[in-house]
Amino acid sequence: MSAATRRTSPGARSRRAPDRLCAEAVELARAAAEETAGPGAVGAWLEAVADADRVVTHFFEAQEPGYRGWRWAVTVARASRAKNVTVDESVLLPGPDAVLAPEWVPWSERLRPGDLGPGDLLPTDADDLRLEPGFTGEDEPLPDSPVADRPGDAGPSRAAIAAVAEEIGMGRPRVLSRFGLHTAADRWEESYGPKTPMAQAAPASCMSCGFLVPMAGSLRQAFGVCANEYSPADGHVVSLSFGCGGHSEAAVMPRTPQPPPPVVDETVADPLGPAEEPGGDGPGSTPAG
Repeated sequence: MSAATRRTSPGARSRRAPDRLCAEAVELARAAAEETAGPGAVGAWLEAVADADRVVTHFFEAQEPGYRGWRWAVTVARASRAKNVTVDESVLLPGPDAVLAPEWVPWSERLRPGDLGPGDLLPTDADDLRLEPGFTGEDEPLPDSPVADRPGDAGPSRAAIAAVAEEIGMGRPRVLSRFGLHTAADRWEESYGPKTPMAQAAPASCMSCGFLVPMAGSLRQAFGVCANEYSPADGHVVSLSFGCGGHSEAAVMPRTPQPPPPVVDETVADPLGPAEEPGGDGPGSTPAG
């Protein structure tokens, strides 16, 4: 690593006086910078900074488009008791007011919920705190092992334990840890919990709603799944204290009133004679005159 790119504190640089011959080699440093940057890319000389004994870095303005505040740094040096100054290196470095790209962040820290799309793969760390080892039977001794359970030994067999583990969802390489369980519960509580505006205006909670699908395991004590297609939480895990206007018992719709049946009076006969014509006195009447 050369003197130009080596990290040197500003205080150490300011306390060291630059070598006179190296400080006077401005044109040599400019020629080296123009050879690297090309014609017209090197601006005015800015300063000379001493990096070590007989080692000086000359700074020039950078005229490159898009590199505002950057500087061409050319380091020159000479040997002890020698008067010939030579060029060490020429690089483009950011200045105090240079425009820099934001600090690089690893993809694992940039990832946000919802970024995973079709075909994407999201590897999980081996030491992910959200997961812990499940029961796969790999840790159990082999049947012919000296420490294996004998047929006459008391206690459940290996097959029985594996069957129970499979039934309760533990027959996987890794399962949700207590930390992962708590973080998921906090996330669901924040999205569909009692403190949301929807729950604050709801007539009742999900605990008494007929559209609530209970969950298995310990989570059923606090969460369920909404199955009301008209609810904003349809298909989501909701807190039992959550609620919305789509509660099954919030407002039971009244039945549509039915009109009464028609009443037929069978004691009288309705007249069925021909209707009188307008302006006439009756059937068969002739006009006056």
